[in-house]
Amino acid sequence: MKKIIICAICAICGFTTANAQAKFGHVNTQEIIQAMPEYTKAKSEIDALTAQYDADLKSMQDELQKKAEAFDKEQATLPENIKQRRNQELQDMYQKIQQSYQDNQMALQKASQDKMQAITDAIKSVGQTGGYVYIMEINGGVPYISTTLSTDVTAQVKTKLGLK
Repeated sequence: MKKIIICAICAICGFTTANAQAKFGHVNTQEIIQAMPEYTKAKSEIDALTAQYDADLKSMQDELQKKAEAFDKEQATLPENIKQRRNQELQDMYQKIQQSYQDNQMALQKASQDKMQAITDAIKSVGQTGGYVYIMEINGGVPYISTTLSTDVTAQVKTKLGLK
């Protein structure tokens, strides 16, 4: 019985010691992004891509609307097989617009992720080098981060990226 109690106490002490050695960090990526000289360029590229995608979708929607209005005006005089074919064409156009929208959103997300990859890599490097268990985004919706138990690694990430 004594051995079990001693083992339990040792396990609790070992667990507490292991937890005391765990390092946690936090980072402010917004501060890092704004310090990056390529931020303005990347933002303008993403904005231009967004504008292009919006214009393409608007053009497709306008074309769909024109065809739908034309179909509504003449459908009473059309034979049934042509009505079905035109209705199918309109549905296909609508689905194409929906697919284009989804593809555009995915492309924008990928472009943003690609632009953020350098920051992500620097945070990982700082985490691995510093022996951190976890590095949290301070602006990421975390309700509370203890600044006494967690180290701010923003400056280290900036240094890793060659920023001031």
